[in-house]
Amino acid sequence: QQQSLAMQLLKLVLNCLNFDFIGNSADESADDLCTVQIPTNWRTIFLEPETLDLFFDLYHSLPPMLSQLALSCLVQFASTRRSLFSNPERAKYLGNLIKGVKQILENPQGLSDPGNYHEFCRFLARLKTNYQLGELVMVKDYPEVIQLIANFTITSLQHWEFAPNSVHYLLTLWQRMVASVPFVKTAEPHLLDTYAPEITKAYITSRLECVPVVIRDGLEDPLDDTATVFQQLEQLCTVSRCEYEKTCTLLVQLFDQNAQNYQKLLHSSSRNPIEITVQEGRLAWLVYFVGTFVGGRLTYTSTDEHDAMDGELSCRVFQLISLMDAQLPQSSNEKVELAILWFLDQFRKTYVGDQLQHTSKVYARMSEVLGITDDNHVLETFMTKIVTNLKYRGRCEPVISRTLQFLNDLSVGYPFYLNLVEHLNFHTLMFQQSKHFPFLGVSDNYSLSDLRCRTVFYTALTRLLMVDLGEDEDEFENFMLPLTVSFESVTQIFNSSFEQEEAKRMLIGLARDLRGIAFALNTKTSYTMLFDWIYPAYISVLQRAIELWYREPACTTPVLKLMAEFMQNRSQRLNFDVSSPNGILLFREASKMICTYGNQILSLGTLSKDQVYPLKLKGISICYSALKSALCGNYVSFGVFKLYGDNHFDNVLQAFVKMLLSVSHSDLLQYRKLSQSYYPLLECLTQDHMSFITSLEPHVLIYILTSISEGLTAVDTIVSSSCCASLDYIVSYLFKHLAKEGKKTLRCREISQDGQRLLHFMQQNPEVLQQMMSILMNTIIFEDCRNQWSVSRPLLGLILLNEKYFSELRATLVSSQPDNKREVLDQCFRNLMEGVEQNLLVKNRDRYVHNM
Repeated sequence: QQQSLAMQLLKLVLNCLNFDFIGNSADESADDLCTVQIPTNWRTIFLEPETLDLFFDLYHSLPPMLSQLALSCLVQFASTRRSLFSNPERAKYLGNLIKGVKQILENPQGLSDPGNYHEFCRFLARLKTNYQLGELVMVKDYPEVIQLIANFTITSLQHWEFAPNSVHYLLTLWQRMVASVPFVKTAEPHLLDTYAPEITKAYITSRLECVPVVIRDGLEDPLDDTATVFQQLEQLCTVSRCEYEKTCTLLVQLFDQNAQNYQKLLHSSSRNPIEITVQEGRLAWLVYFVGTFVGGRLTYTSTDEHDAMDGELSCRVFQLISLMDAQLPQSSNEKVELAILWFLDQFRKTYVGDQLQHTSKVYARMSEVLGITDDNHVLETFMTKIVTNLKYRGRCEPVISRTLQFLNDLSVGYPFYLNLVEHLNFHTLMFQQSKHFPFLGVSDNYSLSDLRCRTVFYTALTRLLMVDLGEDEDEFENFMLPLTVSFESVTQIFNSSFEQEEAKRMLIGLARDLRGIAFALNTKTSYTMLFDWIYPAYISVLQRAIELWYREPACTTPVLKLMAEFMQNRSQRLNFDVSSPNGILLFREASKMICTYGNQILSLGTLSKDQVYPLKLKGISICYSALKSALCGNYVSFGVFKLYGDNHFDNVLQAFVKMLLSVSHSDLLQYRKLSQSYYPLLECLTQDHMSFITSLEPHVLIYILTSISEGLTAVDTIVSSSCCASLDYIVSYLFKHLAKEGKKTLRCREISQDGQRLLHFMQQNPEVLQQMMSILMNTIIFEDCRNQWSVSRPLLGLILLNEKYFSELRATLVSSQPDNKREVLDQCFRNLMEGVEQNLLVKNRDRYVHNM
């Protein structure tokens, strides 16, 4: 009974301390909101030393289930806002906290419980978050306590399998302590130069020691959880820069020792595979450490000596690269390869490019050992490594995609490197080699998802081509030659009695390649070259593929995504010359493809819940994205279609409606990609094509308006903002029409047939707009509204169209409040309409939004 009571009391205290006193924490799950805004009238309780003593005593005397709660309360006590105390009071309070830490670490039995251990690690991290190093070193017991904490951290790191999530907090503590060293003004010693290298050493050695255990006992490998590894390495890199010489000496020694063992194993006659795997696991960790420490240069004031040490470490990784590549194609270790790519990327960010002095000491040692004298040579090494990986590691998807990402990062920064690689005509080199790149092949040994890498590859290559392409059409034709040959092959296969599987694979690869190329061509001249290359010959091949394989998303998705990319007017690349019909021709092709896909996909009938997204909704969402890009791209004059009796524009809008009606409202909001393509498309249609909206059948209009109504309260702001904008355009259109109705001149009557249709529909279904007004009003008054401006825009039109309903809604909302708040809310409503004249929408809208 006592335990049960103690538990409820501790939970009550914890809830009081966890309370969000000033309403600023939107995300309660984040652990970095570390200051607790304690109310001033609780100050006396916090000033009494007995309060903290009580919770430390509870921790020592209660069983683990309860002592964990006592520690959780202490975490919040350690996070109390600075301004609650005067300086002397604050120092005394901190002294009591440190005294408690010392007691816990001197009697550490309770920390063997994982819950206690985790909360204690959080407690230590909070101490540094809320107190400065200058304050900590002034505490009486600081030297003993920092030694106890260091020993505790080292022990924790050595037991790497115990509570791995808690290590984050310990590393946070040390990272913040070391980062504060330059700002400490007191004469008291902080002792971090003694303990930080020991922490770094413990982390490094414990990770190397875990490798054989993981491999022999078949445990979960910490290296597989890259997110956690990278987070811990980022913290460690700050700690390692304190007394960097010690860390570097240790790493050099470990690297040499492990590399020599590895070479011996490779050359020994028995070649024990488990021993080799263990050694490769250790080398992977060591390469990650070197990459991290080299990358840490940017976050810490660095000296020439430090750069020279980075050179020592980097030499060893570059030598390891040669050693690993020499074993190809027989053997390859994925973990080592991923670690090497991480290192190369860190080295690129730190020591390659214009931002660095070329005299950097990092190259002194590298030129002696490897003949790498500057970043020019390093780039050659990068290129060779990329080509080697693409050639020989094609079966290993993680390595290929990481290699291509590295190539892509290089190509984005390519202008920096131009003066360095002019003598390396890189895309030519790549194309000469590309016939040897397995991932560009279309053989049956590869799954279709392996072809995804090709988009990134061609984006990077095209960026490199763009550097000096200019208007050289021959150069472009030459670049496209491999794709031209492939398209011709597919065309021939299509024209004969063809082998479906081979053609399909070739086409999926081509669509991915072309999408990569189209993504990188961001100028009008280069995009026009691509358009002239693909239209009309090859685009008809893509149309045929959609007709044939509409049931197979593996084939339709890349083709539809390619079309969506073509429709994107990024950087105004699609503004063709005045005399060019290309914009209209491109839109017609997109229209054909969307109509073909839409009609075919609807013939599939009802699909099961697990098939509906991959087989149907994903394709529909890509079609909607493509159509939205076309409608908003400003490169097609849509009036031309009606003028010349061309039905492509009407057809694609009808296809949009057919596809839409086959989707349930719940699916529209449930699948994020679908809602993020449908709602912005609807916004485009209501902005520029209201005549189409008004011509819709009543049941379609009801469907669209209901979808807007449901989207207004969506969590996703893209969706809710688009709904508000669409509603605003519809309401403004109605209002404008009503204004014309009042004038009743003959010309206005003729113009306004579309408007009459919509007005008639709204008069028959008044509840649709009324419901939306109610939703928006409730959102603004009662919810944490993240896009208030968007929500406010359509409201004035809704109020002016439904004044009677607005009065009723206002009365209901006011009467639903407690007595003491009714007058306040009523006054708010009066303020809302202040200065807003009746029946003038456009003129008053800004005033109204300001009032809102």
